[in-house]
Amino acid sequence: MAHRAVIRAARHLARTPLLVRIAFVYLSARVVTTVFLLLAAERSGPGSRFGADATIGSFVVGWDAQWYWLVAWEGYPSVLPLTPSGAVAENAWAFMPVYAYAAQIVGLPFGSWGVGALLISLAAGYLACLALHRLLRGRIGTSAAMWAVVFFAWGPLAALFQVGYAETLFLLLLLVALDLVARRRYGWLYLLIPVMAFTRPGVLAFSLYLALYGIMRWAGRRRDPLPGREIVHIVALGLLAAATGLSWQVIAGIVTGDPGAYLATELAWRRNWGVADGPFIPFEGWVQASQFWFGQWGMPPSWGPVALCLLVLAAAAALFAAPARRLGADLRLWSASYLLYLLAVFFPQSSTFRLLLPLAPMIGALAVPRSRWYRLAVLLVCVAGQWMWIDQMYAQGSSFWQVP
Repeated sequence: MAHRAVIRAARHLARTPLLVRIAFVYLSARVVTTVFLLLAAERSGPGSRFGADATIGSFVVGWDAQWYWLVAWEGYPSVLPLTPSGAVAENAWAFMPVYAYAAQIVGLPFGSWGVGALLISLAAGYLACLALHRLLRGRIGTSAAMWAVVFFAWGPLAALFQVGYAETLFLLLLLVALDLVARRRYGWLYLLIPVMAFTRPGVLAFSLYLALYGIMRWAGRRRDPLPGREIVHIVALGLLAAATGLSWQVIAGIVTGDPGAYLATELAWRRNWGVADGPFIPFEGWVQASQFWFGQWGMPPSWGPVALCLLVLAAAAALFAAPARRLGADLRLWSASYLLYLLAVFFPQSSTFRLLLPLAPMIGALAVPRSRWYRLAVLLVCVAGQWMWIDQMYAQGSSFWQVP
C-alpha cells in the first residue's frame, strides 16, 4: 500500500507545473541538508573550529563567509596587512564584492548579514535548479534533466545552498550565461558578465570558453551559419570577460598602491600549505600540491606529478565519453575551459571540491542512463557524500585539510 501511495504521489507531482516540481525537489533536499547541519552542530566538539556550542547559524557565517561579512562591514584595506616576516597576509582582497554587499542589503530588514547571505544562497540555489533544467532538457530530455536537478539539489556540495558562500550565486549567473550563449541571445551577457566577474573568480574561464566557442562556430560555419553580427558579439563578450576578470587586480593595485596586491593576497593562502613565497607561475600550484599531498600521505612526492598527469587524462576522457557527448560540444567546451583555468591558477586542497561546482552542467551526463536503480544508486551516493562533506568540514573540521 505504501509503495502504491508513493507511485500515486509521484504521478500527481509529475502533472504539476515545472516550477512546483523543481521546488518540491529543492525544498525537500533542503530539509535533509538542514537535518544534516543540525546533526553536525550536535557532533561539533571542543576540537572543532566551530566549538562545542556550534549552531546552524555558526555554519552559515563560518570560514569564507566571515570574509564576505568583513567586506560588507569594513570594505577593503587600503594598506595590505603583513605577516611578522613582512609577507602579505590573508586579507579581504581575495573576495569579490557582489555577494558580500547583496547579503548586507537583503539582511538589513532582519538586522543580520548572515540571514541575508542565507536567503541569497537559498534563492540562488532554487533558481540555479531551474536554469540547469532549462539548459539540459533540450539536450538529454525532460526526464533526464529532472534527474540531473535531483542529483544537483541533493548532491555532495548541497550545503553550499545554505551557507554564506558566493558559489551558488555565481553558478546561477553562469548557468544563465551558458544558456544565453546556447540560444544565441547575446545582449544580456553584456550586463551579466561584469556581475559574474565581481561575484567570485572564474570569469576568465568564461572568456576562454567564448574563444573556443567562437573557433568551434567558425569551423562549422558551413553547416551552421555564423553571421557577422554573431562574430562581433562573441569577440566583444570574450574581451569583456577577459577585461572584467583582470580588472580586480587593477582595482586592488590602485587602492593599495601595490600593483601585485591581488596576486600577493591569493598567494598568501598557499603559505598555509607549506609553499614558499615566490611569484605566481601558471600551472605551478597543481605540481606543488601533488608533491605536497603525496608526501602527506606517506608516499614519494615524485609520484605526485605522475598522478596529476593521469588525473588530467582521466578528466579529458570523461569529457569525450558517450554520456558527456549528449550534453553538446558547447557545455563540454565550458567544462574543459574551467578545468584548464583551475589547473592554471589554483592550489588544490580541501576546498577543491567546492570549486568544482561550476561544472554542474556535467551532472547531466550522470542522468543520461535511464535505469531507475542506477539513478537511485547515484542519488544515494549524492546524499552520503553530502553528509560526509558536512560532517568532515563542519562537525569534525579541525585540521588543515578540513576547510570547506
